[in-house]
Amino acid sequence: MTDAHGPTDPSDTAAWADAPRLTVLIAADTFPPDVNGAANFAERLAVGMAARGHDVHVLAPAASRKHGTFLEQHAGVTLTVHRLYSTRWPLHDWLRFATPWRAEANAERVIRQIQPDVVHIQSHIVIGRAVVRVANRLGIRAVATNHFMPENLLEHTGLPHALRATAVKMAWADASRTYHRVESMTTPTDKAARFLEKAIDVEGVLAVSCGIEASNYTARDDRPEGNRIVFVGRVTAEKQIDVLLRAMTLIDPTLESTLTIVGGGDLMRHLQQLSVDLGLAGRVTFAGYLSDAELRRTLTDATVFAMPSIAELQSIASLEAMASGLPIVVADAMALPHLVDDGGNGWLFRPGDSADLADKLTRVLTSPDDEYLTMRRASLRMIEGHDIERTLNVFEGLYRGQPVAPTTDVVSY
Repeated sequence: MTDAHGPTDPSDTAAWADAPRLTVLIAADTFPPDVNGAANFAERLAVGMAARGHDVHVLAPAASRKHGTFLEQHAGVTLTVHRLYSTRWPLHDWLRFATPWRAEANAERVIRQIQPDVVHIQSHIVIGRAVVRVANRLGIRAVATNHFMPENLLEHTGLPHALRATAVKMAWADASRTYHRVESMTTPTDKAARFLEKAIDVEGVLAVSCGIEASNYTARDDRPEGNRIVFVGRVTAEKQIDVLLRAMTLIDPTLESTLTIVGGGDLMRHLQQLSVDLGLAGRVTFAGYLSDAELRRTLTDATVFAMPSIAELQSIASLEAMASGLPIVVADAMALPHLVDDGGNGWLFRPGDSADLADKLTRVLTSPDDEYLTMRRASLRMIEGHDIERTLNVFEGLYRGQPVAPTTDVVSY
């Protein structure tokens, strides 16, 4: 359904069917083959918009020394990706940044070439900042989505802990300068939106779920055999995987629980050694990066999903677990409480508290079958509000300059 301002129902996928085709530039400081939530969202957004018939371009750092404009296949869709010359950050295992002093000139070259109707930045850092400056100068609509939390980068800066509070303030001040220059701004959850408004002194940040294609995931109708706990995400400090490993030592051994850690990162060797030191070598599997099919199978066959991170703006991995029908046990920090009906589809635990995490995981593992299956069904119900088509409808409205009314649904728009 539409009115004079555009769609009145974010779930109405046909609302823009007859509207003119758009040329969209999605600017991202991280994009596949990078593996992280921001990169994955940028890819899904680009693929979704292209599938709707729009001319979608992506501006991102080159994943290697090879830079230029390429036709790339992403999720079966061909995208035009403009890869800028980049340099790997020496304190990170894969993170690459476009050259800052060349970013604005490169952004202007691409923007003048493709003449987009709208630019959508995924962060304020190097490429996002440059694209907004050029868009402002050329009178092009700019939309921003913030996936940034300073804590996600500080571990890779080498800064002493005593200087990190100052660094956080400086990072948000830098973000503010860019985000105050966009027409519309979003972040994945309502809690993250309110946090961002306070951090950069702005009003009207919209909460828009990153969204997933829930139909890609398979939920079992029964209770899986065994007690399999799974974590999916970067193996880095802010994920606090060490808290999860220590929790494993506190779970009753008679439950014979196992933990699978899916993902890679700079703490892999450290955490592998920690699991040995804690006597968990036979119970913990570090699976590394998995294919989409392998990841989905791992989630389908798991018993419960655990996310101990303290710096999540939404947690796509948690959404994928919910779409797989898993109860989730997550830290009561940042946006994660948004995903849990405590005692309904899982439990919250005190951040950093391994004993509380072990207790909440034990509650799931020892729950009677009827209670366990009720938790699984609750996760599946809650994921319905995170459908990717709702997300695409909202962004298409913002791209066309239409106001998007708030709603009290699971996802706030």
